[in-house]
Amino acid sequence: MRNVDVRLHRDVAIGTTHPRLFGAFLEHLGRCIYGGIFEPGHPSADAQGFRQDVMALVRELAPTIMRYPGGNFVSGYNWEDGVGPVAERPRRLDLAWMSTETNQFGTNEFIDWCRRTAIEPMLAVNLGTRAGDAARNMVEYCNHPSGTTLSELRRKHGWAEPHGVKFWCLGNEMDGPWQMEAKTATEYGRIAVEAAKMMKWIDPSLELAACGSSGRRMATYGAWEQTVLEHTFDHVEYISLHTYLNNYDGNTSAFLASPDLMDDFIDEVVAIADAVAARRRSPKRIMLSFDEWNVWYRTRRNRRDRIKEGWPVAPSILEEIYTMEDALAFGGCCISLLNHADRVTAACLAQLVNVIAPIMTETGGPAWRQTIFHPFAHFSRLGRGRVLRTQIDSPTYATRYNDPNGPNDEFFAMPAVPYLKLAAVHDDVGGTLTLFALNRSLTESLPLRVQAAGFDGLAVSEALQLCDPDLKAVNTKQQPDRIAPTPLAGLRMEGGRIEASLAPASWNVIRLAAR
Repeated sequence: MRNVDVRLHRDVAIGTTHPRLFGAFLEHLGRCIYGGIFEPGHPSADAQGFRQDVMALVRELAPTIMRYPGGNFVSGYNWEDGVGPVAERPRRLDLAWMSTETNQFGTNEFIDWCRRTAIEPMLAVNLGTRAGDAARNMVEYCNHPSGTTLSELRRKHGWAEPHGVKFWCLGNEMDGPWQMEAKTATEYGRIAVEAAKMMKWIDPSLELAACGSSGRRMATYGAWEQTVLEHTFDHVEYISLHTYLNNYDGNTSAFLASPDLMDDFIDEVVAIADAVAARRRSPKRIMLSFDEWNVWYRTRRNRRDRIKEGWPVAPSILEEIYTMEDALAFGGCCISLLNHADRVTAACLAQLVNVIAPIMTETGGPAWRQTIFHPFAHFSRLGRGRVLRTQIDSPTYATRYNDPNGPNDEFFAMPAVPYLKLAAVHDDVGGTLTLFALNRSLTESLPLRVQAAGFDGLAVSEALQLCDPDLKAVNTKQQPDRIAPTPLAGLRMEGGRIEASLAPASWNVIRLAAR
């Protein structure tokens, strides 16, 4: 394959990554909470029932914000069920996942877990079966210092200081027919704006995200965003996006190209949001919260097919086992998010543990890293800073991505997919330049040449690659490090030029430090 040339300049940036870009998601779904982060009686559990082996992996993964409690679950959730003495909390049927919710873990436990892991909490309110009154009561319970019935109730429950939660989601996927009390865009927009008003009257410092379409393939996509923002524009800071990549077709080249559709999705929602602003002649810019994204397809079947019978507690569902191939597509998503740092200022990997997750556990047993753990850890730990604008001259390939989750079993024609997908992040404080590079060629190494202008000397600080001849290889309890980063050898530096050879089908991270 011919050389791939990349040009960048220290002073030409897309934007600076927001700390919330590196978030994740906990939902009352399967073994994400129970048997995931929370398992009283586990050998590693502390006095609160938090698994310390999982907590250690979470700290290594380094998410910065955590969305909770859903997800589909939140559209039928009464937040009051999850506070107060645990022995007195009700057991409920959860219609989202056809299971029994014990409510042993709730809002206050979530806040404590976030504090223990130094992660910012993000809370979602139920705008499915409930509306603005329950939302504003939840804000008062969580954030008001004292002196009212709800704030004093929190203090009585053992949390004297307010939780101070700043980021809130106004429901979840309210356009989805699978959602409890799904709504039209107008119905949702009216409820969302009234909830937002009351929530901010209690705490003006809140930042709120309105629900965008559940996915780019929804029949109402585009019109939904426009209508919802026409209602909520003056009261929210964000609109949400959700996407899950798949390889139902068994076409690896198309699968590795699919993160480029994530770029298109972002650009389209930005255009819609800015059109709403333009009609108002408003300088305000709505930011994007990509608060669900991942690879997910093997366990994504008919809802009834994936649920175990009998309303079980924390059933083993949606436990996707990730391959090397999945990690590559996942890494492409990380690059897409970085390259839109000017408008995507919050994002949440869905989810954190067991359920379509980078961390797997055995109930009563060990925890280990899935293949997708590694690109996210690189993305979060090394992606902080100014994302530089790049000019990439790469050979391309044509493919067609099939998404059977769309309304018409849609195919997306992709006539010119660059073999190289890349993001460059400059950390002004640390004086480093980090390159995240995905080689999408399945058979050929990619000779990479990067001309980095404006830097006073660079030296290789760290260079890693994630690749394996078997793209279907996975990490397991028995082989937890079957797929893990290895050193990337053969880097050359000449003046401001970096040269490397990227292995076929590989995720690569090159960190350079100023001399």
